[in-house]
Amino acid sequence: MLESILSYGLAVGAVYALIGITYNVMFSASRVFSFTAGMLGMLGGVLGALFIDKLGMNAILGFVLVLACGALLGVVTEILTVRPVLKSIEQHLYVLSTLAFALMVQQVTAIEWGTDAQPFPALIPIDPDSILAIIDQKFWLPLLACIVTIVGLEFLYRRTLIGRAFLAIAEDSYAARALGLPETGLRMASFALAGVIGAMAGFTGAQMLLAYFGNQPILSFYGFVPVALGGMGSNRGAVIGGLALGVFQQAANFLVGGIFAAVAVFAVFIVVLLLRPEGLAGAATARRV
Repeated sequence: MLESILSYGLAVGAVYALIGITYNVMFSASRVFSFTAGMLGMLGGVLGALFIDKLGMNAILGFVLVLACGALLGVVTEILTVRPVLKSIEQHLYVLSTLAFALMVQQVTAIEWGTDAQPFPALIPIDPDSILAIIDQKFWLPLLACIVTIVGLEFLYRRTLIGRAFLAIAEDSYAARALGLPETGLRMASFALAGVIGAMAGFTGAQMLLAYFGNQPILSFYGFVPVALGGMGSNRGAVIGGLALGVFQQAANFLVGGIFAAVAVFAVFIVVLLLRPEGLAGAATARRV
């Protein structure tokens, strides 16, 4: 039982962590908490099954096309739902604009793809007698994607000029604009990057979660929990929070099951935020008195 809890819990936790990182990447360059992260994860699984299973593409080509579609949707999200709102006085309306766009895409997916959960094809052909078959690929693929993402982001932010520009925009957009940094272009690039990460989360986790339009609200909520637990803007905190959430969720499923497992997750989530509102890895905000 312990092996099952850890393997499935860490795998699904890695998916939650990637969705949490998607939230963070969009927020860091725009200060907009876009509710389209779960939509990107859902589409990663649905489009992957469409390209590979329905259209007969190989896994590599299907994966590249899924990432390209994710980047395109990220750009469309920024142009249609974020940029007009940032120009208005009531900037908090992004809550409605991003949520409305996500719900619209979900309904279109349900109409075109169907409302039944469909299996996702195995991505890597492995001989059942091989030593590599000991650990199912549906468990280690999300973990591998999570490791590659966090290492890639660390390299991007610490070692490249565009990454430092992202950090500058996140730290102080007014000062960054004064220095001549293209805020609009950087914000669009960050949403494209977030689209790639969100689509990759859904693609690598689809063998567990299946290709299903109903994954969107699940990923939206459980992907938000690592952000809150780890601290807004902290990708490392999102990874730690996501993995912990996945293991705790599966342990609760085994011990109490059903709706009680969800209640346990909510209860722990509320307790942690009450004790540490800035998140486990977030820095306490100084308050002027």
